[in-house]
Amino acid sequence: MSNIDRSVARWQGENLIVQVRVQPRASKNEIQGVEHGQLRVRTTAAATDGKANKAVIGLLADYLGVPQSRITLTRGLTHRNKQVSLAGPIEVPGDLPVATRVANGL
Repeated sequence: MSNIDRSVARWQGENLIVQVRVQPRASKNEIQGVEHGQLRVRTTAAATDGKANKAVIGLLADYLGVPQSRITLTRGLTHRNKQVSLAGPIEVPGDLPVATRVANGL
């Protein structure tokens, strides 16, 4: 398996694109880790009226040390599998597997 296959995030210019799997109505708010190519995020918020999405953005902002305003939900507004874009530049935590940049822009 290549590094790209194991990665949950990739660079798109200066922006970081992250694949996220959300568990709404969990017992606690947490970034659980990486599983099956996605960053697992648990939130106590319900998946109604965008509450879980807002909670996920808040958790990601804390985890990555960026303001919430730099995070955009780009896919999966009403699904558990989501894609978020973080406006860069960003210093990525060591435990977040990111695809290596190569000549073709990945």
